[in-house]
Amino acid sequence: MYDTIQEQQEKAFLISVYMYPQTEEVASEHLDELALLSETFGFKVVGKETVRIRKYDPATSIPEGKLEELLELVKQSKATHVVFDDELAPSQQRNLEAFFGRPVGDRTEVILGVFDQRAQTKEARLQVELASVRYQAPRLKRLWRHLSRQSGGGASAGSGATKGEGEKQIELDRRILKDKIDDLKKQLKDVRAKRETQRGLRKKSGIPTLAIIGYTNAGKSTLMNALTEAGVLMEDKLFATLDTTTRKLTLKNNQDILLIDTVGFIRKLPHLLVEAFKSTLEEATKADILVHLIDASHPMALEQAETTFEVLKELGAEKKPMLTLLNKVDKPECEKNLMRLRLSYPHTTPISALTKEGFEDMEEALIDALSKLRHRISLRVPQSDYHIVSEIQKHGQVLSLDYEENDVIIEAEVPGWLAGKLLPKEPDDDF
Repeated sequence: MYDTIQEQQEKAFLISVYMYPQTEEVASEHLDELALLSETFGFKVVGKETVRIRKYDPATSIPEGKLEELLELVKQSKATHVVFDDELAPSQQRNLEAFFGRPVGDRTEVILGVFDQRAQTKEARLQVELASVRYQAPRLKRLWRHLSRQSGGGASAGSGATKGEGEKQIELDRRILKDKIDDLKKQLKDVRAKRETQRGLRKKSGIPTLAIIGYTNAGKSTLMNALTEAGVLMEDKLFATLDTTTRKLTLKNNQDILLIDTVGFIRKLPHLLVEAFKSTLEEATKADILVHLIDASHPMALEQAETTFEVLKELGAEKKPMLTLLNKVDKPECEKNLMRLRLSYPHTTPISALTKEGFEDMEEALIDALSKLRHRISLRVPQSDYHIVSEIQKHGQVLSLDYEENDVIIEAEVPGWLAGKLLPKEPDDDF
């Protein structure tokens, strides 16, 4: 659908279908988000409608009587496209297009379109293309339903063996798509290998990594820029950032950390996008600590936070050490949400990434979270092995340092890997 958008702005009518126990309020909020996605993509939203159903219709998802009402609304709005909030099966998409007489798409297709526009790096472009090809594969029948012709035919003079009657166009296209998917996977594998090398170098440096995660438009890029002057693109749009950015930050206790800005999460994030963006999203799974940023001014802040945890669970990162920040406290809408958020997330720090309000408390919380990753050690080091002291100073936090005859007495907090390297191994109790 999204490749039908021309330079002249197309008009979209949005539909959200829901059943009990979901409420109209939640369905409307989802529809508002779909409107933001659609506008970010380039549609002009000319109508929205929530539809409560008692029974799911496998052919169109909506009972026939309600469809007639929707058709009238779509005609009155002069919409050129119809977009559903939930993902449609290929057969449903075909049936609905025949009924409405115009292109019909779904949230997944709009998200893919936005991702396609936003992708900047080679890796992001490959990931979006892979997700798009996978989405289109089961919909080929819709694209080629008017074709039944055969390709190939009899051999001409001098052409060698006869090919037979050939294959249908759809079979050829499926083969092309399969080859395309295989090629994209291979290219992504090469890119991921480079990313793994980068992660290995970061780990070898001993500097803790913190990944800023959260719902799209929660303010992750604003926070990154406020802390590190990273120059990350900031827009009040969904998925303004698709590519990860890594920047070094020195805390007030002189500890260096690496901050990673990640792609935003969103409810109903298509699984094929999670799969395609796995190498980017894995930045969160490989970080030492997750910094979960919540837009506390949003009316559905709790649901957005739950969505983030669902994606983390899909990535196997839900048990990572986490620091929760309640962002946008400079907005008046935030006040009524703070109490509910604090009940669900007791250990939180309210901040404003825009005005830097609460940054001192946030830094204290960061230092405290990092201290839990570190081990306190006390060593007597011969001065002839002073390189050990230098390594502790480089990677750890020195708490005290004294000289006694030809030895250095040092107490410090160091990363686990360094503690394991420096401390004597425990004797084996098995004889």
